[in-house]
Amino acid sequence: MAEVVVTGFGVRTAFGKGADAVRRGVFGGLPSFAPTTRFDTGPYRTSFAATTGGDKPDALRDVLGECADEAVGMAGLAARDDTAVLVGTAGDFAALTRFRRGEAGVEVADTVPARQADLLAARLGATGQRLAFTNACVASATAIIHACHQIASGRLASAVCAGAYLVEEENFAKFDSGRALSRGGVVRPFSADRDGLLLGDGAATVVLESATAAERRGARPLAAVVGWGAGSDAHHIARPHPEGAGLAAAAKRALRRAGDPDGLRVDYVNAHGTATKHNDPAETRGLRSVFGARADRVPVSSTKGTTGHLLEAAGVVEFVITLLALADGVLPPTANLTAPDPECDLDLVPNRSRQADVRRALSVNAAFGGANTALVLERR
Repeated sequence: MAEVVVTGFGVRTAFGKGADAVRRGVFGGLPSFAPTTRFDTGPYRTSFAATTGGDKPDALRDVLGECADEAVGMAGLAARDDTAVLVGTAGDFAALTRFRRGEAGVEVADTVPARQADLLAARLGATGQRLAFTNACVASATAIIHACHQIASGRLASAVCAGAYLVEEENFAKFDSGRALSRGGVVRPFSADRDGLLLGDGAATVVLESATAAERRGARPLAAVVGWGAGSDAHHIARPHPEGAGLAAAAKRALRRAGDPDGLRVDYVNAHGTATKHNDPAETRGLRSVFGARADRVPVSSTKGTTGHLLEAAGVVEFVITLLALADGVLPPTANLTAPDPECDLDLVPNRSRQADVRRALSVNAAFGGANTALVLERR
């Protein structure tokens, strides 16, 4: 089986474009939430989101393209016939809203998920696989897993994996109606006083290659993806399994593939950590199932207290955050952790980043319907 390496990335959050913006905001523990002006929030329980500003979001295809240009440029990759483009997206909801209103210049094709993969591949000149993954908050992580399978088995030499979400009214209204949004405008993952998530703008692209292909063209690996796994418990349409069964299954599969079934070599976990009533204790129990007696000694943090929940983009953006933790030897904090919760009794890196020798890290994500993913990154 071929080794899978990361050779480039591009990222954008509400803090701005690029890795330095992530370092400043996410690793600095700085929340990025403010009242949004993109739509009328009067009918809703809150007005807060983590956006890049402006009354209208940029076009989803442009944000994906900017991140892909950065990633491909960093990797020094010239797209080939066998370069796949895999995107986690639910489509362009802002374009859908404009189409419903009958605005000129918007076609229904602009709104569908597959269109984003097609447009990105055309921009890069890649003529390999073009796939869109739509399984909610694990969509872009699933794109990475698919690429890892294909590269490890020799079916692909390289893949561009991406995901993007920009805050818009349709999903805002849905999460608000489900009482999932924080009314106070503060996201407190794993804290006893948590009262919900907030949505955020986010996009990222990573270039994955076989180690052999990267070496052949003289590219420097930033990290290796040594394990990946998925698990579905199908417990409930929205609530996670109370013991975190699907998340634990995904993580155990990823760790077995990484040759570390007990997680003894994991130095850090980037958690899903939505700051909702049911997710955080379920995730805690799932991670305790994974690490056993060692769970108290494995640092875990959720970065959604700074970025917000990025929906389909969460997996790939948090993959990049984990990659930076490996590269910089710094653990991002769990922001706004103000009140310990006995049901979330892990080492949660509260409020401030922490210096650490991070050689191997686990990034996990979960989605409605019981879908879960796990990725193991190793420093190179």
